[in-house]
Amino acid sequence: MAPLTTTVPREYVHRASLAEVFLTSCTRIHESRFVLTGQWPRAHTFFLSADGRRHDPMQIAETMRQVGLHLAHAEFDVPLGHHFVMWDMSFVSHVEHLGVGRTPSDLVLEATCVDVVRRGNRLVEFRLVITIERDGHLVANGGGRFTCISDATYRRLRGSAPATDPSPYQPVPLAPSDFGRTLRRDVVLAPTGTPGRWRLNADTSHPILFDHDGDHVPGMVLLEAARQAACALLPPGSTLIPATVSTEFQRYAEFTSPCWIEASALADTGSGTFHARITGRQDDNEVFTARISGPVVHD
Repeated sequence: MAPLTTTVPREYVHRASLAEVFLTSCTRIHESRFVLTGQWPRAHTFFLSADGRRHDPMQIAETMRQVGLHLAHAEFDVPLGHHFVMWDMSFVSHVEHLGVGRTPSDLVLEATCVDVVRRGNRLVEFRLVITIERDGHLVANGGGRFTCISDATYRRLRGSAPATDPSPYQPVPLAPSDFGRTLRRDVVLAPTGTPGRWRLNADTSHPILFDHDGDHVPGMVLLEAARQAACALLPPGSTLIPATVSTEFQRYAEFTSPCWIEASALADTGSGTFHARITGRQDDNEVFTARISGPVVHD
């Protein structure tokens, strides 16, 4: 009997919903090298282009995040309940291989863990290097750095950080298409009156962005805010495809005070690719920086 396909345990990728688990298997081929399989649905409610014909490149970042966490738990024996700090993440995608086909997109991922740091037998830190292929074509390559923290250590670091958002989400009458989105609920920014400057305004009941409870704004929400801020730099009717993304996280974004997202366009290189630099700040501290580039499509 042929082996049956299922997802990896949702607990290993820190997801509450099985529908949001994109990995299906993992095989160790060397001490620190692995081959994984995965699948992207044809009609994901969030990671899909406005016309439904292309996977959103930001799904690559979420898939990479899941790979890092799964390897830590399943292959390096990091206990469930540990927390992870993602210090940076980057990827380069090949947009021509992101089209939605007649069936779900089956993926083959090759992952290598480098710069591995241990204390005794316990994994403390590692860098993930990954390639993602689909039907023999390279979809993306990238990586990121992760630190593993026990729950007790995390609680000491976080102190009395609140676990919930003290100020309710306030929807604003913005055109989602100006931010590269189709649904108003997916927009995570609010205007400030200053061009290129936004206030983070994410719906904490969003089923994808806030799949499970936490005491800080998830890194994937900040990455989405960066994408939306980059899109907002373009004239109406134009949308940036975030083909190349690089981000660094300096600190947690808290729920207790405004987080300001600032974006600016970088010099045109003449390649037909739009480039933007985005910074998140909170309480006069830099939370993250990102660079996003890619082709621009028009309605």
